[in-house]
Amino acid sequence: MENPQVKEILEKQVLTVAKAVEDKLDDEIAAFERLDTDDLEVLRERRLQQMKKMAEKRSHWIGLGHGDYYEIPNEKEFFSIVKASERVVCHFYRDNWPCKVMDKHLSILAKQHIETRFVKIHAEKSPYLAEKLRIVVLPTLALIKNAKVDDYVVGFDELGGTDGFSTEELEERLAKAQVIKFEGESSLNSSRSRGQTKRSVRQSSNADSSDSE
Repeated sequence: MENPQVKEILEKQVLTVAKAVEDKLDDEIAAFERLDTDDLEVLRERRLQQMKKMAEKRSHWIGLGHGDYYEIPNEKEFFSIVKASERVVCHFYRDNWPCKVMDKHLSILAKQHIETRFVKIHAEKSPYLAEKLRIVVLPTLALIKNAKVDDYVVGFDELGGTDGFSTEELEERLAKAQVIKFEGESSLNSSRSRGQTKRSVRQSSNADSSDSE
């Protein structure tokens, strides 16, 4: 027969151990909660810094003319624009229906993608640029990164071959060229044609002399 005193001692020991385990668990939970709070503070501070940097970037972009679809009045200003902005979409156009269709979509995207400068220039009034960049078909979009033409969208061939393409289709094409950024961009970064030759559009002394003529 079990000794009542031994039973009582064992019960007290079990309770003592259980209390110790419970206290230790409480301490660990409290420590975890403190750590979690600290982590949240760190994340919150990091987020605030990111928001501050983004606000500064947006202010800088707006100061450069981002957010509007702007017509470049002359070739000389083209060079100033592509030097000032990291990413530029330039529409070489003339007064025809296909170019007006492109204008409509670019006007929308200019407001949606403030990280990129959207501009247009009359190709027939810009003979030096048209020749230098080999602009033949209109409309043509020159996709410019870091003052170099990185890619082209020529006519509507890549947009379904008709003027009925959507703004989203053009947006996807520009995202593939990484000249704009938007959510889901990583899924659109399919490999581009490796045969595209990059041509510098940095202003040269020849351009200066051409503009002055």
